[in-house]
Amino acid sequence: MAKSKTFSTKNDLAPDAREKAVALLNQHLADTTDLYSQTKQAHWNVKGAQFYQLHLLFDTLAGEVEAYIDLIAERATALGGSAHGTVRMAASASRLPEYPLEAVEGRQHLEALSARYAELAKSSRAAIDTATSFGDADTADLFTEVSRGLDKSLWFLESHLQS
Repeated sequence: MAKSKTFSTKNDLAPDAREKAVALLNQHLADTTDLYSQTKQAHWNVKGAQFYQLHLLFDTLAGEVEAYIDLIAERATALGGSAHGTVRMAASASRLPEYPLEAVEGRQHLEALSARYAELAKSSRAAIDTATSFGDADTADLFTEVSRGLDKSLWFLESHLQS
């Protein structure tokens, strides 16, 4: 992801820590924006016996992910950075695999989303450690909130896959 202009701030984190945090946040902004769009893809395209329940679940989960997008982007700008939040920026930087267009039935969507939610939750936990390593407890706390929410969403998704 390209380095962007930084803005003056009275935030007392060291400039180097702010720069590292903004880069970390922008990577997660791309991944989270991608997860949002993939969750909406499932919401719009799910078919089958559980259509209504999954349609509602996927929409609820997308709303939760959208809130994480806002938290992440606003933290990047609060640190004097720029949020790289367009769909094109997210598409070019996301680490998530492309959503399978062949997914139609509820189970196919549940499996695809479960894998992606698990992957983003794992990288969010790694981001907690990374932010802590350069002394940004607030960014680490943000990632704790995000990972906790993603874990709950993963539980909801996987519950539909268990007998």
